[in-house]
Amino acid sequence: MHLLLWITIGFIISGFIALTSMKSSMENKLAYIKANSEAEESSTKAKSIIWWVVSATAWGIASMFLIVWCFHRL
Repeated sequence: MHLLLWITIGFIISGFIALTSMKSSMENKLAYIKANSEAEESSTKAKSIIWWVVSATAWGIASMFLIVWCFHRL
């Protein structure tokens, strides 16, 4: 197999592991925000959740791009 395919597979697997390991932390932050919506700490927790969603979206787009590019080159 080509090196690009292995890089793509590694990128997808490592990103998936990172996102799933952070999922429970984000759920806890969301529960805190719902319970204490007026606390000052809620805005920082909300920002971290937003950045987690943005990074998950960027990871998904990059993964799709790598898969298409990998099979285009084969």
